[in-house]
Amino acid sequence: MLNIFKSELLSDLILNDQYFMREALKEADEAYKSGEIPIGAVVVCMNRVIARSHNLTELLNDVTAHAEMQVITAAANHLGSKYLTNCTLYVTVEPCVMCAGAIFWSQLERVVYGTSDEKRGCSKTGVMLYHPKTKVIEGVLADECAQRMKSFFLKKRG
Repeated sequence: MLNIFKSELLSDLILNDQYFMREALKEADEAYKSGEIPIGAVVVCMNRVIARSHNLTELLNDVTAHAEMQVITAAANHLGSKYLTNCTLYVTVEPCVMCAGAIFWSQLERVVYGTSDEKRGCSKTGVMLYHPKTKVIEGVLADECAQRMKSFFLKKRG
């Protein structure tokens, strides 16, 4: 009976990860429509989206206005706390080194990302940049996340 229960919990978690990644994908679509690199993010606390954003680097003329940075700030403001220890960040593309630093300092419980970033992803450093207590899940809806990036850059360069 316990194994069935564990299996059901794991199944629910996977479904939730897909559901919330789709919410992040909606944000990526908003970025795409605005001419921004299509990366979207949401922060979830107690199974509720408490913050959402997407890349705003072009609009704000700010290289630090990545989706993760925007959504971490919004979530911290929502909770009235600089720490997001009971929260999960869903982001469509693997965080860069800068965003991994913000994730470290905010102490997010989980980071779930869609597609890897072969050029600028923080995993390319070979160093664990996230907080030691942060669990990282990769590859959730990876194809859908990667397709938005490919489509954006084909359009931009084509």
